[in-house]
Amino acid sequence: MLKSQNMDDALYRRAAARVEAQLAFYRHVMIYVVANLLLALLNFVRNPHHLWFHWVIFGWGIGLIAHGLNVYSYRWFASRREQMIQRELERQQRLRESPPP
Repeated sequence: MLKSQNMDDALYRRAAARVEAQLAFYRHVMIYVVANLLLALLNFVRNPHHLWFHWVIFGWGIGLIAHGLNVYSYRWFASRREQMIQRELERQQRLRESPPP
């Protein structure tokens, strides 16, 4: 019973951490959109002949993409990790069951 509860607690903590990472990414997207709209507006009002806001969008966009990949590619890496662990467990089981030479 205790082992099951510990496993459930660990799963809950992992799920909560994952959800928090997703929410942090959504906040990042919202801040990115609002801040860049304000910067574009500022650029058009103050100096419409020299547009610079697109450099901010580009640079920050690279960071935003990296953040998104970090949050959402986790599923692929986690499933790949689980497959590798399962294969290793099966290999260890076969080694343990095979008779010694």
